[in-house]
Amino acid sequence: MLRNSLPTIITDKVPGPNACVLLKKRDNALPKALCGYTYPICIKRGEGAMLEDVDGNIFLDFIGGVGVLNIGYSRPEVVKAVQDQAEKYFHCIFNVVAHSGYIELADRLNKLMPCKGDKLKTFFANSGAEADENAVKIAKAYTGRKGIICFSGAFHGRTNLTMALTAKKSYAKGMGPFPSDIYRAEFPYLYHAPKGYSEQEAIAYYLDKLNTLFDEAAPASDIAAMIVEPVQGEGGFVPAPIEWVKAVRKICDDNGILLIADEVQCGNCRSGRYYASEYWKEAGAAPDIIATAKSLGGGVPISAITAREEIMDSVPVGTIGGTYCGNPLACASALKVMDIMLEEDYAGKAEEIGKKATIFFSGLKEKYEEVGDVRGLGSMLGVKFVKTKAEKEPNGELVSKVIQNALQMGLMLENAGTHGNVIRFLVPLCVTDEQLEKGFEIFETALVKAKSDK
Repeated sequence: MLRNSLPTIITDKVPGPNACVLLKKRDNALPKALCGYTYPICIKRGEGAMLEDVDGNIFLDFIGGVGVLNIGYSRPEVVKAVQDQAEKYFHCIFNVVAHSGYIELADRLNKLMPCKGDKLKTFFANSGAEADENAVKIAKAYTGRKGIICFSGAFHGRTNLTMALTAKKSYAKGMGPFPSDIYRAEFPYLYHAPKGYSEQEAIAYYLDKLNTLFDEAAPASDIAAMIVEPVQGEGGFVPAPIEWVKAVRKICDDNGILLIADEVQCGNCRSGRYYASEYWKEAGAAPDIIATAKSLGGGVPISAITAREEIMDSVPVGTIGGTYCGNPLACASALKVMDIMLEEDYAGKAEEIGKKATIFFSGLKEKYEEVGDVRGLGSMLGVKFVKTKAEKEPNGELVSKVIQNALQMGLMLENAGTHGNVIRFLVPLCVTDEQLEKGFEIFETALVKAKSDK
């Protein structure tokens, strides 16, 4: 079975001949912006953590659909759940016709989400960007304020609003004007804190910068919400330090500001908890609103927004909802994904995989000058590449070589970070021990080869 296979490349190189034909057809039919060759892979089928391309090459996927495939490719029970729902009805717009899948999924998330408050409510959208945008709308409705604080390194999507919230402006080039009243503070990236600072001093430094924003950009009384990723994704897989989160929670409470946790990528068991905000709640700093997507539906598009009742019920009629939001097929998939993740302890799987990966990546850090940092939460890890450990200069060129070398050996990797010098680890949580070890072997081989390629 493919799900138990190991990486195997049977063509002289990747892409193989069949993939080349399909990619050429793609280039003629699609916008150039969607036609890159960093990953010249054309999928034929996928199972577990593995995929087979149209030439018969078999790849181990350490990208996992950028966080969508925590449960893996083509889980049979999820496939059947979607098939069973499709035999009943494909679609009904929930604003007009209610369906039980939507209601059941919302009810279950209300019991699961680690939001602040006793009684929660949930509604659905289709993508992570929509979830973040709706979270902002809710915050504005509840507070009556317009300002939003986001952070350096953040990625929140590609809609007009979420492009404005996203830090890396290559995602927004030529797309303005953007909404006003958006303010950016510096994220507590401890690896790049001022030299010689202790962790406590670094956190105080970043909090001072945040508080300065209230004096120099917008008063706290104008701010509706702060939006934070518990682990930054595109920003380089940087966890928000818990002591910083606790301080931010207090700032929000003292000033009537809502705290939004963007769990689009880090949610759904990736962090070693079902939702990474559980770590926040355990520390007494639960967010007011959680937005999640990606692995919620196991590959079928769906996102969720959850908050306590008083916040949710402040939203004016007509300002939330949409044609496909909470689609019956997506809800059926999400319910079955949740069943499996809870029954098989996928959060525990993430924790165990993360421990093994951390040991391996930390070993690389000890062996190679170019591996500057290893960080993350659970099984959402980033390996940061630098030119020298002392100066911490980004080494995106080396990362590009590692990715291409690994691809030719059957391992799919992806970069992250402002300078593209972080390799992200998002392997499906159903990966086998043998596959994981093989992936680590290929990773190091690809790194050694990249170092020798001048």
